Amino acid sequence: MTRVDEGRQALGVRLRELRVSARISGRDLAARAGWGPTKISKLEHGRQLPSEEDLAVWCRITRNELALPDLIATVRNVNAAHLEWRRIAATGHARRQRQSIEREAATGLVRGYDCLLLPGLLQTRDYAEAVLRRCIRFLGSPDDLEHAVAARMERQRVLREGKHRFHFLIGEAALYTSVGDGAVRRAQLEHLQTMLSAERVVVGVVPSTAEFIYETTNFTFFDTHLVQVETISAELTIRQPRELVLYERVFRALAEQAAYGDAAQTLIKKALSEDDL
Repeated sequence: MTRVDEGRQALGVRLRELRVSARISGRDLAARAGWGPTKISKLEHGRQLPSEEDLAVWCRITRNELALPDLIATVRNVNAAHLEWRRIAATGHARRQRQSIEREAATGLVRGYDCLLLPGLLQTRDYAEAVLRRCIRFLGSPDDLEHAVAARMERQRVLREGKHRFHFLIGEAALYTSVGDGAVRRAQLEHLQTMLSAERVVVGVVPSTAEFIYETTNFTFFDTHLVQVETISAELTIRQPRELVLYERVFRALAEQAAYGDAAQTLIKKALSEDDL
């Protein structure tokens, strides 16, 4: 069962709860809505995804108008949650980087957690080139490395322009991940040290000894209404309020355990002292 299937079924369960709590039968609801007799069953069992208009009708008849925004967010989440990397890569990584430029430019507060690599907005050109080269090779996508790197570097203008704010959390393991050769990694860590004192940018390093919170992968928060999650096969866009609450909870818990300022510098210096650099 895919994430889309699970989302559709969970939405169906929620719709049934609203109908039952209103003491309305499926047949009665269908009649009032002007729908065919089988539509209620299909919606409640996740075999059909409702339109936003369907949800508005459902909430009006069951007198649950306050639930409508959450239900609409769920439908949009199911529709847009799963964007396969192969579809992204088919049009090139440069295009994907330019999409990030647009999203970040429209965001007041960007918060992110990266456990094994440094955030794209904090990457040096050589580090970014090594990462993107590996991604292109792994996915077998069109080789637009030069343009993709240029677009990633262009993304970093947002750190210096406008009134955007940033809070990056980096897993300590990311300081040791081999990307490029030793010179590339050293330059990247030295750049990271300078970013600890950058204006409007907060950088925290989550120590490897930090207490376990919950199974967590990379994610980026755009203001408070959208989270982007990268998995091996897909990019997920989370808009459902109940899910956003969980990501907010995880970010705050990680931030509380993160090292900042001099403590973060100490962890980076430790990584820089490794013999293979």
